[in-house]
Amino acid sequence: MTARHLPKDFGFGADEEMLRDLARKFLDEHLPVQTLRVLVAEDSDAVYERGERARWDEGLWKQMVELGWTGLAVPESAGGVGFKLAGIVGLVEEIGRHAVPSPLVTTLNATYVLNAAGGEAASKWASRIADGASATLALTDATGSWAPDACDVTARGADGRTVLSGAAHFVQDAFKAELFVTSARRGDERILCVVPRGAQGVRLEQNHIHDLTRDQATLHFDDVPVEAQDIVSSEAADAIARAWPSILVTVAADLVGCAEWQLQATVEYAKNRKQFDRPLGFFQAVKHPLVNAMMAIDRARSLVYHAACSIDEGASDAANLARMAKSAASDAGAFISDRSVQLHGGIGFTWESDVHLFFKRSLHNQALYGDSVYQRRKLADELIGPIDA
Repeated sequence: MTARHLPKDFGFGADEEMLRDLARKFLDEHLPVQTLRVLVAEDSDAVYERGERARWDEGLWKQMVELGWTGLAVPESAGGVGFKLAGIVGLVEEIGRHAVPSPLVTTLNATYVLNAAGGEAASKWASRIADGASATLALTDATGSWAPDACDVTARGADGRTVLSGAAHFVQDAFKAELFVTSARRGDERILCVVPRGAQGVRLEQNHIHDLTRDQATLHFDDVPVEAQDIVSSEAADAIARAWPSILVTVAADLVGCAEWQLQATVEYAKNRKQFDRPLGFFQAVKHPLVNAMMAIDRARSLVYHAACSIDEGASDAANLARMAKSAASDAGAFISDRSVQLHGGIGFTWESDVHLFFKRSLHNQALYGDSVYQRRKLADELIGPIDA
């Protein structure tokens, strides 16, 4: 199947709309931007001088678990909901719109990889996620690559068990995650396994990042024992490749939601702020960039839902569509981030303005798993062949 034969409205029906609207209402009530500011940006010295991790609301996370959000991508056979990706990205867009500090996005991404791995072991861990366990991917090497041949973790046999050594880098929301889905080299093969945070020999080294709504770490494996039933696949590269379109689309949905908040906040500011006895939005130099941002965000949103629907339907070009969505969302996020700061004038550059919270989340998402230039290069390689060929 190709994307030309996808269902109407990208398969976004009443159930998907209800989930999105519920998420928006829930987050409007429990995490308005004023609450977010107090939570993560009350003390700039704590973050940038003392290197402390920004706070997050674990009580809010428990409520999200009770709503069943961690189990949305888990198949029904493993105790989850088995929801459409087209509906999941609607929820994630609201997560981005509210810049929610939580491990939900990383948990969804880990679930996609477990689903792609298949099998009894993967299903067991997916059931744990459906029950509320948080998870994250630990797949990236020291260069920042997540390619199939990129891996700084090795596995060897010891006393009838597999032992992991090395490190996974740039692990998202590592301090919030209970489970790490990681890959390791074992001889000529690359295995995929799940390691609980409390396992012997697991050590986290905090990375300094500017995004105040999440954390990042290097995950060290100091001779970490892994039982045979916790190795979910001996073909990690294939499982990761099958899950990658869903991962890209999910990050792109977060980007779109974040960009939408920036656009709406800037429009409201332009309506209310007066210059030369006129609202700021009266001037073409303000109106035109905001219209351009709106079009860029709507274009990215369309590509996100198109790609999500193509994945749901098993379209043959789903991977390319996911790269298009991530590229467009990254460009839209970069454009409105720049304009939102500039059009808020002097206040836009300050710590007291809420703009920087979304600016930094967007910037992090743009780079995560490849920015717009990277995605277009990969698309070019796929569609017209390598440039240096």
